[in-house]
Amino acid sequence: MNQQQKSSSSREALLKSYNKRLKDDIRSILENFGEIVKSSKIEEETQVSRLTEAVQSQYEIEVRASNIVRSGESLLKLVSDMKEFLILNDFTPVNSSISERSQMLKPMNEETENKLSELKESTSMDLAEMEKEHALLSKQ
Repeated sequence: MNQQQKSSSSREALLKSYNKRLKDDIRSILENFGEIVKSSKIEEETQVSRLTEAVQSQYEIEVRASNIVRSGESLLKLVSDMKEFLILNDFTPVNSSISERSQMLKPMNEETENKLSELKESTSMDLAEMEKEHALLSKQ
């Protein structure tokens, strides 16, 4: 029972971790996209030349775009991790599938055992007859 509680608590911790990663990545994508939109606005005339401002904006947009890509890749990794978790830790459907298959194969197993038993008896009787014949032939 203690092992089951540990498994349950570790599963809950993992699910909370997945949820936190999801929220963080989505927040990162939204923030970076918002900042890209903000940087695309035309600013008023300042002391910084337009070329310098354009280069700075381009650099900021590239950094934010790479942050969006990184967050997207992180989300894809999260989906992969969740699929792996589901495959490796979802034993209930696997156990029920095994149970169903076992119940389905029981009649076939019993039928096979009965046929083998009949074959054994038949072979034993044939072997006994052959031994009698061999004994009669060897006496002659």
